[in-house]
Amino acid sequence: MKPRVHVITLAVEDLDRSLAFYRKLGLESAGVVATEFPGDEETAAGAIAMFELERGLMLCVFPRGELAKDAKVPEPAPGTGLFSIGHAVASREEVDALIDAAEQAGATVTVRAYDRAFGVYSGYFADPDGHLWEVLWNPALEDV
Repeated sequence: MKPRVHVITLAVEDLDRSLAFYRKLGLESAGVVATEFPGDEETAAGAIAMFELERGLMLCVFPRGELAKDAKVPEPAPGTGLFSIGHAVASREEVDALIDAAEQAGATVTVRAYDRAFGVYSGYFADPDGHLWEVLWNPALEDV
């Protein structure tokens, strides 16, 4: 396996709600696509929303039940805290502004940003499905 990731897919309860949420944060998407593939009891439906991020990374939101069908695993209960996605920004002010914007878009702020003992300024929000995002400024990072 090569040390890279191309696609991160988040399981969501309401595809349209998640699409609207991430658009409010400034991510661009063509909207819900692949609706012409309805799926069945064993095959996942195709409806998905995709957001192209920097450096070729894709963020996708896919209905939780359909993702479980696609991966051939039992449908998990909604939850949070199993992992977080980190989003580095260029300043402390950007951390605060993005966390505020996420809250206005419907996120739950789990912790306001503060200075960590290891030199990073960061805080967390949970998207409408509970996926944790850490917004951080690290003065050691120059290319964000």
